[in-house]
Amino acid sequence: MPYQTYIGKLVLVVLICFASSIHAAEIRVAVAANFLATLKTLAPLYEQQTGDRLIVSGASSGKLFAQVINGAPYDVFLSADGGYPEQLIQHDKALASSRFVYATGVLVLWSRINQPLDKNSFIAEGINHIAIANPATSPYGAAARQTLIKLGLLDKVKHKLVQGESIGQTFLFVASGNAQLGFVALSQVVNPANPYNQTNYWRVPADYHSPLAQEAVLLQHGKDNVAAKRFLEYLKSDAARNVMAQYGYL
Repeated sequence: MPYQTYIGKLVLVVLICFASSIHAAEIRVAVAANFLATLKTLAPLYEQQTGDRLIVSGASSGKLFAQVINGAPYDVFLSADGGYPEQLIQHDKALASSRFVYATGVLVLWSRINQPLDKNSFIAEGINHIAIANPATSPYGAAARQTLIKLGLLDKVKHKLVQGESIGQTFLFVASGNAQLGFVALSQVVNPANPYNQTNYWRVPADYHSPLAQEAVLLQHGKDNVAAKRFLEYLKSDAARNVMAQYGYL
């Protein structure tokens, strides 16, 4: 190969790599625990498409909210509700124009054992522990408490409730057998990585609790991060929504 041709090809490769590095970037994403498994499925698809890299931190929405208020350097917040994004906007920690519903969650009553469940399962014989996420920091926990109030069962089962810090920990309580039942997200149950019962659960009627309209928002830390804006647009795409649907989101 002539020397000039070799140099020309080498320069072309360097320019391509340089161009890719300009457009690719890191995005720090704070994600509600219920959506963590879904995001882990979406992440490699998004990264392959864009060259960007997602750095993901999962916890309860309330805990992530507190971290952002205290200066945590996240670019994007994927909450389990709209309340926390609204508060961040009011505190000038997020951009109001970026806020949108990326998914609607579904609350279910679940057991690791494959057995029929319904609204009467709470008071069935042998049910000593019912897992619930902290209603103060988890929108799914708040929805579970509203469900028990709607059914008139909160006082009857209050002594059985085992509280998890997040919906992720709540799921682990049930999966480990430390709780016979638990209020969890449908996305956790149908997750292919769930080795236990994926088919029998009681889907809580939507009118038993406040809507689990999960909102995304661009944080002030990420306002100049082009990749963060690109990721939020990706969440609105058909490809992303198809993955969310597979995990039970509406």
